Amino acid sequence: MNNVILKAEALDGYLSDSDKAYLSRMDKVYREVMTCFSILSTTKSELERKQEEDALIRLYNEMGDLMQEICKTEPGISVYSFLTPDESHAEASRLIAKLRDMRTEREEFVYYIQRAYEMLFKLAFGGILGVNKNYFIVKTPVNVPVQNYAAHKIPNIDAQIENTVMCVMLRGALLPSMIMSKEIQEYSSHGYATPFALFRIRRDDSKSENDMEYILDLDRSFFNLEQLDGKDLIFADPMNATGGSLVTVVKYLIDQGIKPRSVQFFNVISALKGALRVVRALENCKVYTLWMDPALNQAAYILPGLGDAGDRINGRDVEEAPRNIIQLIADYGSNIARLYRAQIREIEETVLGTQK
Repeated sequence: MNNVILKAEALDGYLSDSDKAYLSRMDKVYREVMTCFSILSTTKSELERKQEEDALIRLYNEMGDLMQEICKTEPGISVYSFLTPDESHAEASRLIAKLRDMRTEREEFVYYIQRAYEMLFKLAFGGILGVNKNYFIVKTPVNVPVQNYAAHKIPNIDAQIENTVMCVMLRGALLPSMIMSKEIQEYSSHGYATPFALFRIRRDDSKSENDMEYILDLDRSFFNLEQLDGKDLIFADPMNATGGSLVTVVKYLIDQGIKPRSVQFFNVISALKGALRVVRALENCKVYTLWMDPALNQAAYILPGLGDAGDRINGRDVEEAPRNIIQLIADYGSNIARLYRAQIREIEETVLGTQK
């Protein structure tokens, strides 16, 4: 097999002593949080429950303050809930709460993922939305007494978005990548449909967080190296636990002589450690995340996290017969296929074109 493998110890080598000190402090607080979890899950005393809930709120506030302290020193990490006005926080907090909730079923989960990526797009490009304007003239359905038209101003951000390529780390990242590409198309005055590069990368889940391996399967990836050189590479993955998958892909591209103009990583939830690893390991890289979580468990899953985002978006694969990229898109259904028709066309051309 034609694989590229990155080991966890290589990732940790990018972290500074200051990073490691912050992470150690965070892990210490989270151990106190887990003590609260244990009591809350077993107690039958209302008084004890109230005491632990109050302790939990205090500890989460402490961790939030610590994460903000860290992120203020790192311009490469942008967290929606740290940077936006207070009145915007409730929207993000409620959305994340719905995504975390075990009772949120697949259709509703996908709806909130779509909302999350619309918010992330505005986080990344909102600072330049008011600079210049383009105009759209649209023909409306009203034709009495004459055919009506409307003029609409849109922000002129073509220079920032029309050099982008969507880089998809299958499989949970497929729909988020389509959403981001659609946002770019909507804000482009030319209706720019991003090219796609599809990377089949997985973690070896038989290993722990400390000795994890990230395996890029080149035989089941679809991309054109020439299309990536000098481009703004956008990765959209709902969860950034360790940063290992992104670093593996980008380091491989760089080793092939590709020089991206920038790398942008969009996550609904990112673990603090994963965000730090990414910006330390990659030059000219920016992480945009709607919400930051404090810790990882021994299996390298985000705590408190929201479970397997890929399964919750796509449904589970049958282990002995995992779906390929075309089957996965087909399973999204006709409504999503119509909404993201330009994106699906680009993906199909990428997959089928590289198989000729």
